[in-house]
Amino acid sequence: MSKRTLAGSLDAAREGETVLLQGWVASQRNHGGVMFINLRDRAGVVQIVIYPEETPEVAEALAAARLEWVIEVRGTVGRRAPEAVNPQMATGEVEVIASSGRVLSASEPVPVAVDGVVDASEETRLEYRYLELRRANLQRNLRLRHRVALEIRKYCDEQGFAEIETPILTRSTPEGARDYLVPSRVHANAFYALPQSPQLFKQLLMVSGFERYVQIARCFRDEDLRADRQPEFTQVDLEMSFVDEEDILALIEGMFARIFPLAGIEVPTPFPRMPWAEAMRRFGSDKPDLRFGLEIRDLTSIVAASGFRAFRQTAADGGVVRGFTVPGAAGASRRLVDGWAELARRHGAAGALTLRHRDGELQFQVKNVLEPSELEGLAGALQLEDGDLALLVAGREKVAAQALGALRLELAREYDLIPDDRHAFLWVTDFPLLEWDEADGRYYSMNHPFTAPKEADLDLLASDPGAVQSRGYDVVMDGFELGGGSIRIHDRAVQEQAFRALGISAEEARERFGFLLDALSYGAPPHGGIALGLDRIVMLMAGASSLRDVIAFPKTTSASCLMTKAPAEVDPRQLEELGLRSSEA
Repeated sequence: MSKRTLAGSLDAAREGETVLLQGWVASQRNHGGVMFINLRDRAGVVQIVIYPEETPEVAEALAAARLEWVIEVRGTVGRRAPEAVNPQMATGEVEVIASSGRVLSASEPVPVAVDGVVDASEETRLEYRYLELRRANLQRNLRLRHRVALEIRKYCDEQGFAEIETPILTRSTPEGARDYLVPSRVHANAFYALPQSPQLFKQLLMVSGFERYVQIARCFRDEDLRADRQPEFTQVDLEMSFVDEEDILALIEGMFARIFPLAGIEVPTPFPRMPWAEAMRRFGSDKPDLRFGLEIRDLTSIVAASGFRAFRQTAADGGVVRGFTVPGAAGASRRLVDGWAELARRHGAAGALTLRHRDGELQFQVKNVLEPSELEGLAGALQLEDGDLALLVAGREKVAAQALGALRLELAREYDLIPDDRHAFLWVTDFPLLEWDEADGRYYSMNHPFTAPKEADLDLLASDPGAVQSRGYDVVMDGFELGGGSIRIHDRAVQEQAFRALGISAEEARERFGFLLDALSYGAPPHGGIALGLDRIVMLMAGASSLRDVIAFPKTTSASCLMTKAPAEVDPRQLEELGLRSSEA
């Protein structure tokens, strides 16, 4: 066979060349005296022209070809007439005049449109994912993903990292999301777990003296799904010895400055930084979207002695009254206002109240409960101008932050305040080391149990664990967390103290993490790292709305694969070998 030419590589400079094309029929038209076929391959689409009177054997061979049939065409590259140039096609200046052709593979009518408008349900598209992947946007996304991964590897190699694979079958260490468990056939009643992260192994590699480790790692979490979550995902996992926070932040900024331009996104460095407490206070989120305003203001002192009982009682109970202003929204309908109040309730608040500045008058949603001085004070603090509306929430600080953070995003979308052509990167720092869970009556790690506390807070681990700040950091873009990391605990005594603060007894720590504690006894260097969500990074780079658009074979929101029908029942003999039986048996 002669050397194949890619359809998308053809241009006017190749006029007169004889080429061999192989690909899929993207469209076909028969105008009587001439046949046209658009042929698509991995590089693009080109128009094939067949003249039945001059080459009847070609017309006969390809007459039956329909959409998505696979064909082969040999022909000569020619320029299109000026009036026939197609500016919508990269190859629109040329066409290939066929001299021979044949069908390589026929296709049934496809249940999923490969071109044009999506015409199938989401279930059908996932069932026939291999067909949907022929769509140009998904092809672009996955090729972008390839280039991003390649550039990350090149960058890390230049920085002295070694790429090392860590185990997929490992031990279950439930702390956070649920593990996917894998039963062992040769060890009765014992299970492996698929890794949620290579965290412990990469720390052990630092003890091993590699100093700089990287892996584009597959990870697994058995958790409820969202548009930006999948049960199996890919992260860029890094760990470094003899570094502090500044070294790691600079490394990641340099990496982003290399990969984001692949999608035409310039990355100004250094990134701004914001302590966690400030992010929660000003934006109601630990991953704030800084592309727009709507900054949250604290109003508690203005209404602490108010005649409005809801505000007065909240302040007396140690809660807060906070809110933000939406420019030009004073005319918002009752339906919208009720929807915002319901959104606040879904995030734990009692609701949300409006303050409007309309026609020179301040109008609070609950009439006659605020004094004119209080209304003026609120308007001043909120920078409320004529035509504006403010949303206010009263409650415990955490609840108010969550509700206002959700409202801030909802109103930014409602009033089209998020610029499409702007991106905002941010480091969020100074996280609490631990967070208290009222339901369980215990502390949980804000990140993971191996995150180092700030040295100044070490003494508080035993006396006031909730006041300890961590040496953790998250990198955020446009309201999405792209990754998180920390400086790790490298002292065994501190790690044991951290376990105690989490309510993990010495016996349990020994059982679950004995290998790590032992390793920290043999000259563990100071070290730290980060894990970046590759799926999410590529999603934002591609401008996609879901992780599914950048993953070849994604799962549904119920963690199932409609194409392969996984998960599925297995042969009872397999269960018997594993010492298991179905609960329905």
